[in-house]
Amino acid sequence: MKDLKLNSIQDLKKEGKSFYWASFFLPKKTKRNAGILYSICRYFDDRADKEKNNQAKFLNQSIEEIKNNQKNEINIFLKKNNINILVFGDLIKGLIKDQSQFKINNKEDLILYSYHVAGTVGLMMSQIIGVTKKESASSAIDLGIAMQMTNIARDVYEDAKMNRIYLPSDWIPNINLKTLNNNYISQNDHKIISEAVHKLINLSELFYKNGFAGLKYIPFKARLGIYIAANVYRGIGIKIKKNGNQYVTQRIYINFFEKLLITLKSILLFIFMPLLNYKYIKIRKDLPNENL
Repeated sequence: MKDLKLNSIQDLKKEGKSFYWASFFLPKKTKRNAGILYSICRYFDDRADKEKNNQAKFLNQSIEEIKNNQKNEINIFLKKNNINILVFGDLIKGLIKDQSQFKINNKEDLILYSYHVAGTVGLMMSQIIGVTKKESASSAIDLGIAMQMTNIARDVYEDAKMNRIYLPSDWIPNINLKTLNNNYISQNDHKIISEAVHKLINLSELFYKNGFAGLKYIPFKARLGIYIAANVYRGIGIKIKKNGNQYVTQRIYINFFEKLLITLKSILLFIFMPLLNYKYIKIRKDLPNENL
C-alpha cells in the first residue's frame, strides 16, 4: 500500500463525479472525510480491476495489515470515524471475489455481491456523516446496494470486456461473454439483455426507496447532499430505461444540465420530504455484519 494517497478531493473530483457534485451540499468536515473514504475505496477498487495479475493475495495481506497495525493510516482513519474494521473487511472480500470468474446465479447472489462492494460503503459513509441510530444500518446498506445496481446496469458491456457478468444468469439464459462483447447481436439477444437491465433498474428502485427511508437518521446538514447524490445516481438508471429494448454498449452519463435539473428537483422534493413518507420495507435477508 506504499502508493496509497489519502486525499479529500482529488479522487472524488476525478472519478466520483456524481458524489463530487453532491458534496457541495455537505458540511466541510463531512465532505473532507467522505473524500478520504472514497480515495481508500478507489485505491483498492483500482487494484482489483486494473491490474493484470490476480490481486487476491495483495487484498488479503492488505486487510490483515490494516487490522493488525495500529499505526496504519487506514486503521487510524477507520477508528477515528467509528467504522468497524469488519465492515471494511467485507468490502475487501467483495473485491477478492472479482479476482476469479465467480458466477452470479440469481437475485440473492446479486444482492450479496452488491452488499460487499457497495452496501459496506453505505455503512461506512453513515458513520462519516454522523449517523448514530443502529436502525439506520439497513437503509444505509440498501442505498449502497441501489447505487451498485445502477453501476451494473450502466456497465454491462464494459464489465463483459473484463470477463465479468453481474446480471444474474437466470435473468439472461443462453447469454454469455461472447454475446455481450459482440456489437452485432440478434434482436432477440438485445431484448433479453435489455429486459434484464430494466429488471435490475426496477429492483434498484426498491432499494433506493429503502435508502430514502433512512434519510431521517442523517444529521440535517448532510441530509440534502446524500439525497442529491442518490438521485443523480438514480438518474443514470432512468436514462438507461429511456433507450428501450436495446443493449447499449456506450456508457450512459448524466450531463451537467441533467445533474442541475435533478438537483433542483431533489431540493424541491426535499422541502416536502415529510409528505413523501418513505417507509423501510424488508426486501432481502440479513447481510454479514449488518447488525454490529
